[in-house]
Amino acid sequence: MLNSWVVMPTCLPAVLRRCHACASERFRTSGKFRVNANHKLIDAWLLALCTTCGETSKLTVLERMNVRSVRPELLDRLHDNDPALAAELLQDPVVRRRNRIAIDWDNAWRLDTGGSDHLDSEVIDVSVRFAARIPVRPVRLIADGCGLSRAEVERLVTEGRVVSAVRLSGKLSGDFTFTLKR
Repeated sequence: MLNSWVVMPTCLPAVLRRCHACASERFRTSGKFRVNANHKLIDAWLLALCTTCGETSKLTVLERMNVRSVRPELLDRLHDNDPALAAELLQDPVVRRRNRIAIDWDNAWRLDTGGSDHLDSEVIDVSVRFAARIPVRPVRLIADGCGLSRAEVERLVTEGRVVSAVRLSGKLSGDFTFTLKR
């Protein structure tokens, strides 16, 4: 029987960028946007607050764009402070590069295994699905989902008792499957 696990975001990830006020490097965003129109041009920013001093930083989403060239549904989502749009934009490589930021998913996701009835089986087949592009070490997911230590999972990988079509070292943010033989 194939078990299905889901890696789900619990909140928006932290934004890694240097604060100009206190030299901290972590910002939290609540999903609020600021939109400013000047005649036919529009600017939009995602607002982020420094976790140390509370200073506001603006992450550029739209810059000096003609209002008519912006999709109406995007404008509506910006005006509605859509948190799903904020999550999409934080994962967009173009937005991250333009603003010179990185994102940190520590403590911003959880693993839903659908229960612990699989822990008694000799052989476990698991399909791991990512609800968002969250980079996580597969060894950590397997350890969390099976109630094992990471060292134990790494030992099982070395012994060939954890098998997958993807490389289990490093980080993944895409769906994969694995088999664990006890």
